[in-house]
Amino acid sequence: MGRVGPPATVGPRPGHVPCAVVPNDRKDTNVRDAAPELSQAQRRAVGELLRVSPIADDLASRFAQAGFTLALVGGSVRDALLGRLGNDLDFTTDARPQDVLRLVRPWADAVWEVGIAFGTVGCRKSAPAEDGVGDRRDYQLEITTYRSEAYDRESRKPEVVYGDSLEEDLLRRDFTVNAMAVALPRKEFIDPHNGLSDLAERVLRTPGTPEESFSDDPLRMLRAARFAAQLDFTVAEPVRVAMTEMADRIDIVSAERVRDELSKLLIAPQPRKGITLLVEAGLADRVLPEVPALRLERDEHHRHKDVYEHSLTVLEQAIDLEEDGPDLVLRLAALLHDIGKPKTRRFESDGRVSFHHHEIVGAKLTKQRMTRLKYPNELIKDVSRLVELHLRFHGYGTGEWTDSAVRRYVRDAGPLLSRLHKLTRSDCTTRNRRKAQALSRAYDSLEERIERLKEQEELDAIRPDLNGNEVMEVLGIGPGPEVGRAYRFLLEMRLEKGPLEREEAIAALKDWWADQSSA
Repeated sequence: MGRVGPPATVGPRPGHVPCAVVPNDRKDTNVRDAAPELSQAQRRAVGELLRVSPIADDLASRFAQAGFTLALVGGSVRDALLGRLGNDLDFTTDARPQDVLRLVRPWADAVWEVGIAFGTVGCRKSAPAEDGVGDRRDYQLEITTYRSEAYDRESRKPEVVYGDSLEEDLLRRDFTVNAMAVALPRKEFIDPHNGLSDLAERVLRTPGTPEESFSDDPLRMLRAARFAAQLDFTVAEPVRVAMTEMADRIDIVSAERVRDELSKLLIAPQPRKGITLLVEAGLADRVLPEVPALRLERDEHHRHKDVYEHSLTVLEQAIDLEEDGPDLVLRLAALLHDIGKPKTRRFESDGRVSFHHHEIVGAKLTKQRMTRLKYPNELIKDVSRLVELHLRFHGYGTGEWTDSAVRRYVRDAGPLLSRLHKLTRSDCTTRNRRKAQALSRAYDSLEERIERLKEQEELDAIRPDLNGNEVMEVLGIGPGPEVGRAYRFLLEMRLEKGPLEREEAIAALKDWWADQSSA
């Protein structure tokens, strides 16, 4: 949208603008003729707010009857202005958490207190669709008491201090585009820090000084990078400078909070923009040091590509191959797939540069970093496995793999095969068109062979031709380690030769057992 100036000072206080929306009876679902000072962005917000009015107005009335105020705030207002308000709504109030619980428990369909130590009560409320037709809509609400929070130098958790006014609450918000509110139920737009103007310019500034903001909560430095990636915003120069000068303050934030911000950044539409900001500000050195380490010094003859830029390009190319929305596993693997290169770089006697076994080293580093960031074990396992396997295809050469090698490729990838396809294709960033086309054709050939073998042999469920019970019956033994060894022998034979007739499998098992016995 075009540049929009700050709202006109209409109403009781500067920064407060009546939104001129329809009354609460909801008989007219169209926006009334707005006042001249109402900007295009505010008109869009009005339309979004009308959609959530039944929920917001009902809740606000309960608070007003109890003598409390309520306002839609933060990301909800920002997203309404961008025309992308979802069903997750953020509110702020002068009511203390126990008062909020008392008011919402009889009203909401479900209530949770996970964030109550930080002044936040969550709840779920179902409401009819705005047109009155179709299924009911579920809303997830978070209601937070006016507050200010700050870290001390020794604590990993913020100290929460409750505030007494909406203006005070907005001042302690992270960025001006998140420091706007709509007071309910009168729907008065409140923007004391010109967030609407910054939203129009797509720039991130802080309500107070960046130094004060980041001192209050150092995680906001990561959040700046996340919003840059998520909303395609530019970070104002004073904010960027403060991020660089205060990067060491991020050390005080818990690994879980850092992890969550990094994950949100990575699944954003433009993660490269956020990662670049983290690297340039020095924050990545502290939260994801393996990524800036990819900026290897180029040797005087430029004998290898820029691994850092290559990794960011692989990430972007992997995103282009996603089919069902953002895939955190794939994106992490794409970003981290070459992090073993700095530790394995060697200058060979013939002038080449080698990175032998960097995929193995990279998988270990991936596991270590993701463990420090407290990622779930299953996610760590999947990402590190993809990093380990990302070079496997390059042994395919001109399509000379045996059926046995193809089976092992599928077996080793397991449920990650589809992601491995995407990662391997994304890993081709050569500017040599002929080389790129040759690699693409080779991988097309491999995928076609996999599909043919799948049809013939049920590759997705490769298992021996005899199960454990049949092994014990054929060999005349009971449960024990011998059964496991026999099972592994049959599995290797299945991978090497494909499916066998039952009689063939039994004969091979007996021959193997005889060899074991004689040994």
